[in-house]
Amino acid sequence: MINKEQLNSNIPEHVAIIMDGNGRWAKKKGFFRAVGHENGTKAVREAVESSAEIGVKYLTLYAFSTENWNRPKLEVETLMKLLVSSLKKEIKTLQKNNIKLNAIGNLESLPKKAQVELLEVIEKTKSNDRMTLTLALSYGSREELIKTIEEISIKVKNGVISPHLINETVINEHLYTKNLPDVDLLIRTSGEQRISNFLLWQIAYAELYFTEVLWPDFKKSDLFEAIYNYQKRERRFGKTSEQLS
Repeated sequence: MINKEQLNSNIPEHVAIIMDGNGRWAKKKGFFRAVGHENGTKAVREAVESSAEIGVKYLTLYAFSTENWNRPKLEVETLMKLLVSSLKKEIKTLQKNNIKLNAIGNLESLPKKAQVELLEVIEKTKSNDRMTLTLALSYGSREELIKTIEEISIKVKNGVISPHLINETVINEHLYTKNLPDVDLLIRTSGEQRISNFLLWQIAYAELYFTEVLWPDFKKSDLFEAIYNYQKRERRFGKTSEQLS
């Protein structure tokens, strides 16, 4: 079990987490899937507070994907209600820890009540500067990239952007994540080893960490273990080890 004292100063600036396993956790214990989602919110709180505690500047959580709309209607409704109630409950945690809330995705597709609550918490926490917590809601990376290409194409057509000047910076400026740095560490729980249409552009050079732990069981020590593992890796960005040294 890894604790904070075992970590060095090389804390990833931006950590992203695919929070997987709520349904399997519930099934394993003989509960309805909704109980798994409810217990998953406790893991969210622990991950958020622990990340802020060790100096992570940006934490992005995959809360609801564009594909999740295809789940049973009752489960989707439960998730949306849980989103609203969690935002109301966690505003105190965000303010206490000086954390700013952000959201990315097709937010207009969320129920009106969820949109209103989300924007209210974003507004109340906008001056906080210890860490930025981003919720990916109704988010899909392919959809994000299509939106980006459409927006840039319109600007090219209207003469705002010259085609030969399109580069990584221009693309970054049109993504949902335009105010966030690239991901340093991507964590996925529950043993699945897929990216699942999450931040495909932004994780180009991220370190990937997969754990068997189901999301509701993901504790502070599990987060620290992921970061400890990250700290043992050599990030070369295409260079050789000799160049880095």
